[in-house]
Amino acid sequence: MSTVVLRGFGWRHAGRRAWAVRDVDLRIEHGERVLLLGPSGAGKSTLLAALAGLLPDDSGEQAGTVEIDGRSPADARDHVGIVFQDPQTQLVMARSGDDVAFGLENRGVPAGTIWPRVSDALDRVGFPYPITRSTAALSGGEAQRLALAGVLALRPGLLLLDEPTANLDPVGAELVRDAITRARADDTTLILVEHRVAEALPLVDRVVVLEAGGGIRADGAPEMVFAAYGDRLADEGVWVPGFRVPALKSPAAAGNEVLRATEVSVANRLSGVSIGVGEGEVLAVTGPNGAGKSTLALVLGGLLAPSGGQVSAFGDPKPPHKWRAATLTTRIGSVFQNPEHQFVTSRVADELAVGPRRTGRTPAQIKEIVDSLLDRLRLTKLAAANPYTLSGGEARRLSVATALATAPRLLVLDEPTFGQDRRTWIELVTLLATLRDEGHAVVAVTHDDDFVQTLADRTFPLGSSRPGEPLPRRRRS
Repeated sequence: MSTVVLRGFGWRHAGRRAWAVRDVDLRIEHGERVLLLGPSGAGKSTLLAALAGLLPDDSGEQAGTVEIDGRSPADARDHVGIVFQDPQTQLVMARSGDDVAFGLENRGVPAGTIWPRVSDALDRVGFPYPITRSTAALSGGEAQRLALAGVLALRPGLLLLDEPTANLDPVGAELVRDAITRARADDTTLILVEHRVAEALPLVDRVVVLEAGGGIRADGAPEMVFAAYGDRLADEGVWVPGFRVPALKSPAAAGNEVLRATEVSVANRLSGVSIGVGEGEVLAVTGPNGAGKSTLALVLGGLLAPSGGQVSAFGDPKPPHKWRAATLTTRIGSVFQNPEHQFVTSRVADELAVGPRRTGRTPAQIKEIVDSLLDRLRLTKLAAANPYTLSGGEARRLSVATALATAPRLLVLDEPTFGQDRRTWIELVTLLATLRDEGHAVVAVTHDDDFVQTLADRTFPLGSSRPGEPLPRRRRS
């Protein structure tokens, strides 16, 4: 069984004044399938972590109660499975098959049934490799599928999914949704956090919307919730089906080329790619999981030396990976697929000050830059927060802000819109459009088709022989 009851539930992270989530009264019956929505920072991921028993007392303050079949989440862990926003945090073994088997072994599943369940779970999510595949060699999207397989193999009574398709290509996302559908047939209670609302609706029979300031804004059948609250929810950041975003195409052609990669390769990760980007251009790098998109982003950003080929940028005779750090940060700003991999301080404001300080800005200039970025990316209230306590969407905006802090002429972004609600998505994309119109170049690795259709001037489908696809240029509307 897996009936969920929350009474006045709230949670405040240690060292934070504001509550991550508050005043939640909610009952979910066994077998229900719930889509949990709300603006970025409303507490969706925190609520899932609470249900999974992953909020220890010494890491914050709890209000109210949480019960699963009358038990505390800590006592009900054997019946709960969760897939985090960042799947890398729950991969623990060196080989993929061993990782899926790990949970089964820890729960004492008979040895003779473990590997058939491992194979079944990997098949359900469309994992494309043998069980001997190194987990360190997986792309972000492939790791996401493996993490889901590890949870499905446990056959939990309560399945918690935090944006399970966010970094997946369309084929992988469809396979994951199919796996979720089959879990639904197993009479599993499902709570799903997903920004791709239209694609998620066939998986659920109920929608619950968290209020940003606390409590629940709406609760009911999807058609009822969106009919009654659709306009208001869209204004507050929920991705309501049918609400489109304005196009932000550039009206002008790209300027001088700022970076050119010729036949670059990285052993076992990337093969013979040639690509260039010009001033005032947004280039979207697309393609399936495992094609090497994130590796290419690291090479273009000067953070990884190619094992073959050449990269030249800004007329410098040296390739970017041989530039001094201070030179690199003023020319090329990078955003990693996992935002936490680039955080180096314990305060959001300090994180934004690192780059400007390294480039020799004065204290007054640093403060002006930090305050401006906090305001533009809706992070002002989080200035004193620890970056590692941010929601996925907040952490993504911070990582983009750190790249912008040194005003680089080229931005290389890996999944820049991951975890964003509708409002912050529009603000982030509008900011990138403004930078593009000011002459900055942007390379964005993305599976977000809305991003491509709204902002990209050209696409580069990695894994294709085509040099790139120009997209229609339209003036802003």
